[in-house]
Amino acid sequence: SGLAQTGAWGCFDEFNRITVEVLSVVAGQYGSILEGIRAGKTRFIFEEEEINLVSSIGAWITMNPGYAGRAELPENLKALFRPCAMVTPNFENIAEVNLAGEGFVESKVLANKFTAMYLVCKELLSKQMHYDWGLRAMSGVLRIAGGMKRGDPEKSESQILMRAMRDTNLPKFVQADFGIFLYLINDLYPKLECPAIVDPTLSAAIKHVIIDTTESYWATWGKYGRRPGLQPEEAFVAKCVSLQEALSVRHCVFVLGTAGAAKSELWKTLAAAQTYLQVGGGKTQFDALNPKAVTSNELYGYVHPVTKEPYDGVIAKIMREFSAQQNDQPKWMVLDGDIDAEWIESMNTVMDDNKILTLTSNERIPLTPSMRLILEISHLRNASPATAS
Repeated sequence: SGLAQTGAWGCFDEFNRITVEVLSVVAGQYGSILEGIRAGKTRFIFEEEEINLVSSIGAWITMNPGYAGRAELPENLKALFRPCAMVTPNFENIAEVNLAGEGFVESKVLANKFTAMYLVCKELLSKQMHYDWGLRAMSGVLRIAGGMKRGDPEKSESQILMRAMRDTNLPKFVQADFGIFLYLINDLYPKLECPAIVDPTLSAAIKHVIIDTTESYWATWGKYGRRPGLQPEEAFVAKCVSLQEALSVRHCVFVLGTAGAAKSELWKTLAAAQTYLQVGGGKTQFDALNPKAVTSNELYGYVHPVTKEPYDGVIAKIMREFSAQQNDQPKWMVLDGDIDAEWIESMNTVMDDNKILTLTSNERIPLTPSMRLILEISHLRNASPATAS
């Protein structure tokens, strides 16, 4: 109705996630608009109501077919739209434009190296569900590189891009791919030294909260549910620092590993260390939840079909409370449980650049800069490429 009256163009993104019944209704509505345009009308009947029609209206459907939780478009809707074949994007061109937009002077040379690296990684590294060498991952890394360039303008552009590629990709590699990736980076950027920035204060704080088993520990950190007496192994401390680095550049991070791989201890230790350092001026808050323990309606809330009364969901409540706080203390929502297409797809707008949770009651809850989403999972077998990226 709104598109017809304003003559605006609408893009229906991920349209096949809507149930078939609703899609059929949409087909009827859009069909009546097209008939009005063909008849050259300026006013027409839409859902038993006469409204204005501006003939410049246009509509597109963009979708990824064939994933779990996606419906087939009904025939009456397909008939109203023309299918359109897409060609493979020119990665190098896109990377060059992105780099130039982020302020890189040598964007052409660096874009060539960047795309070559991603192409080789795709072919040489092992096939893992959580590896993504596509366009989404590329643009994410380029955005991070832009932030690094503005934060450290003295460094050469090659060093900045190399560091962005290395620091964003290394934490997610399985052991077998670690060495291969480092060799590739050295081949691509020969004789270029760019040591990783180690935060000695954070490392010391992590070791402190791991070792401290005294009464003061229980008084201060006991509420984190962490068991005292862990050992400050270098590998574990490095993982904690990696998690902190990932959280500093992304607002949504997957902690991936089998049961017993110390995933929970990892973020609890980091939360304790950040609180010890008074990051953001106070305690690092977190709320953990198993999304598989409740239904999708209970997670996000729903509108009662008869009374039309909105009911609140658990995720909605946690995010609303965090979003309402006007302070810089880190706030984490931890979702600890297997992912499936049903609930994870509804988190897509939270996990991508929109950073907004849209509820069925039309409420929109934005992620504030201090909020982060941590997903603790054992595999990504049921995730779509959109989720993985």
